[in-house]
Amino acid sequence: MKHIRMVIGIAFLTFVGCAPDPKSGKGFSLPEGDTEQGRRTFATLNCQACHTVAGVTFDDAETSPDQKIIALGGPKIKVQTYGDLVTSIINPSHRFAEGYAEDDVATDGQSKMRSYNDELTIQQLIDLVTFLESRYSVIQYDRTPYAPYY
Repeated sequence: MKHIRMVIGIAFLTFVGCAPDPKSGKGFSLPEGDTEQGRRTFATLNCQACHTVAGVTFDDAETSPDQKIIALGGPKIKVQTYGDLVTSIINPSHRFAEGYAEDDVATDGQSKMRSYNDELTIQQLIDLVTFLESRYSVIQYDRTPYAPYY
């Protein structure tokens, strides 16, 4: 009887855990973008005033002396997904850049990054995300070598 209850409990948790969430991003994708167009969009929007991008050089940007520059791209220990990048652009307050003091990236709980939602076309967003995605890499995990157990 105890085992039956445990099996029923596991089945219930599995069913509830697999229930579709109508707000899930699962299945969301945009068409393929153009990396070079994305780089141009980044520069046109003057994103380089607040961001660097690994391996990319932009013309000088207008920045204020107290502006904290946030690095984008480069090797990371976890995958920066397409969805993460889209969300960071359209809702920059959803999560703040890791490794920076909150005062450097937010004011009163809101990102210092201004909203581009009324300026970007969907194609520009697609290209911008494609460009940024191309600048990230994942640091491979080095496993600890273990001698065989005998």
